[in-house]
Amino acid sequence: MLRKNLHIVLIVIASCFCYSQEQNITLEEIWNGAFTTQRMEVLNSMSNGQQYSVLNFNRATRSTSVDVYDYQTQSKTSTLVDSKDFDDIQYFTYYDFSLDETKLILATEIEAVYRRSTLGIFFVYDTKTKTRTKISDYKIQEPTFSPDGLKVAYGYRNNIYIKNLETQQTKQITFDGEKNKIINGITDWVYEEEFAFVRAFEWNTEGTKIAYLKFDETEVPEFSMDVYGQDLYQTQQVFKYPKAGEKNADVSLHVYDLSSSKSNEVEVEKTYDDFYIPRIKWTNDANVLSAQFINRHQNELDLWAIDTAKGTTTILLSEKDDAYVDVTDNLTFLKNNSFIWTSEQDGYNHIYHYSKKGKLINQVTTGDWEVTVYYGYDKQSKKIFYQSVENGSINRDVYSIGLNGKNKRRLSKNEGTNSAAFSADFTYYINTFSSATIPPEYTLNDANNGTVLKRIKHNDKLAEKLSNYKLSEKEFSTIAINGNDLNMWTIKPVDFDPNKKYPVLMYQYSGPGSQEVVNSWNSANDYWYQMLAQKGYFVVCIDGRGTGFKGADFKKVTYMNLVKYETEDQIAAAKKLAELPYIDQERIGIWGWSFGGHMSTNCLLKGSEIFKMAIAVAPVTNWRFYDTIYTERYMRTPQENPAGYDDNSPFYYPEKLKGDYLLIHGSSDDNVHLQHTMRMVEALIQADKQFEWGIYPDKNHGIYGGNTRLHLYKKMTNFIERSLGEN
Repeated sequence: MLRKNLHIVLIVIASCFCYSQEQNITLEEIWNGAFTTQRMEVLNSMSNGQQYSVLNFNRATRSTSVDVYDYQTQSKTSTLVDSKDFDDIQYFTYYDFSLDETKLILATEIEAVYRRSTLGIFFVYDTKTKTRTKISDYKIQEPTFSPDGLKVAYGYRNNIYIKNLETQQTKQITFDGEKNKIINGITDWVYEEEFAFVRAFEWNTEGTKIAYLKFDETEVPEFSMDVYGQDLYQTQQVFKYPKAGEKNADVSLHVYDLSSSKSNEVEVEKTYDDFYIPRIKWTNDANVLSAQFINRHQNELDLWAIDTAKGTTTILLSEKDDAYVDVTDNLTFLKNNSFIWTSEQDGYNHIYHYSKKGKLINQVTTGDWEVTVYYGYDKQSKKIFYQSVENGSINRDVYSIGLNGKNKRRLSKNEGTNSAAFSADFTYYINTFSSATIPPEYTLNDANNGTVLKRIKHNDKLAEKLSNYKLSEKEFSTIAINGNDLNMWTIKPVDFDPNKKYPVLMYQYSGPGSQEVVNSWNSANDYWYQMLAQKGYFVVCIDGRGTGFKGADFKKVTYMNLVKYETEDQIAAAKKLAELPYIDQERIGIWGWSFGGHMSTNCLLKGSEIFKMAIAVAPVTNWRFYDTIYTERYMRTPQENPAGYDDNSPFYYPEKLKGDYLLIHGSSDDNVHLQHTMRMVEALIQADKQFEWGIYPDKNHGIYGGNTRLHLYKKMTNFIERSLGEN
């Protein structure tokens, strides 16, 4: 039955590309959710390995519930909690279990702080007593159960608190937290953005100690943004933002002992002049904490084992690289405290197994391909489960392999993007599959051999709906540029005629380790590209040098010279495309967002002989204005590498502008500041260069909210039509 259903989906999708249908895609449809896919939200495997929970939204009652399903039967076995049963909670947006799964933390009234951080009102719901407890009357951050489920630690106003769920008493354990000065247990702006985590505190396995990071950002320079709002006077958002070469927060590691109610600072047995602590994690020994220290250049990483009872510290392993060492979340301590580690030390990202003392036992995976996700280790079968690009860098497959590196097995069957969520005992996994032609579908799979057991959720209705639209196939290929075969996708104009000449819009992001050419289902932008194809445009995307999943050398070739080689690749690719008989070489444009906006700007200025237009959304225009962690990882400091920063900064050569240029930014962009665009604008004005630009008030780096995205894409579409259209 499963194969039959999948066959039907393939036929329906194929019909989209084989027959001319009547409907055209509109921007209103794209940004009003007409092509939204069905998904499984907040999926969590229960500890028994036979059930899983998901967060379900009931559109009729506008309520949410946490429901439990049986893996084998796929039937719902119970509802743990439903917001419609509460008078004062309309819905919750997230949940988290205690270790014994008898309690849940429920998130309500969530408001964003930065990209990942939020504030909210949180409740603890007891599934046995059917009672709930508000953790705090104030909006807090990152509430986390102790291992026994009897306490919750959280952050509030830069300090850490612990609530005892039995006594209902709350205890403050740090006291020096102060806005824009000291932060305890929650990351500062730059750690959150670039090391990708917010909660900087961890319970040990017995719930007797909490390790946490303290950030002293007193001397970090401040950045301010006007917030225009609706009032008579604007306000200002002021926060600490270390730009490249400037002072970082001083970070220190501390351990709070619940029995003594005291905190002690951890001092490792090595002197670091300037460093980061991007990860902390307790081992299975309740007294031993691991911490990763990395130097400011981010090319030397040390993994420390810290015995908090004895006060001793030991380096388990060190990694060095000529460019930089990536920080990951893959460190996993096995029952005997040997550990799993991923590294690019052989030129590709692979899995390694080390002893408790840090001695290499074996390299688990090998080959000229990258491990992209480490899923976990099954102690019963002694297998490691992971995702990789072994079946082509644009695809993702799920694999198992023995801890000894033997008996590797590909579990996923379909070519495209496969990702897995394993049951707690690794008996099953829920596979999410999509490709450029098949929308996401969720299946229950046997973790031993990958056999599909049941189809859980699909998007057949979306596929059927799309069969009524004029769509073009996204074609994958490679293009030989500057000695490399670069991955490329192409969307041809609907009713393509090789005897005609067509304009081209190129899209790219191009950031280090990124990937845009991937065999997966449509993003919102893909529907926009289909709309442009309906209007007679070629749309092309090429991942140039510096992008990911093709080995460390390919990724790190841009070190010290961000956007130099990336720009050269896009210009050379545009020239090669222009040689095709059906491409109008006078009508080639390029666009990008963020790093991609930096790229599109540079391509227009440095490739004026081939590019007629460019759109840059929220672009970097000089890496001196961007943050320390990201920029210095790839460029070192501006004091060490001034040419690397300035030679590819477009506001130093505005006179090169010849084509049409649209520059877009949000005024409340805390990430790539409006300063980047303002400096570019001023340079263009002084060079007497005409261009178009738009500022979206109080919008951040994502430029969304209300009608904003629709307005933005109408603006970009109209600009493309004026610049590359036939009129």
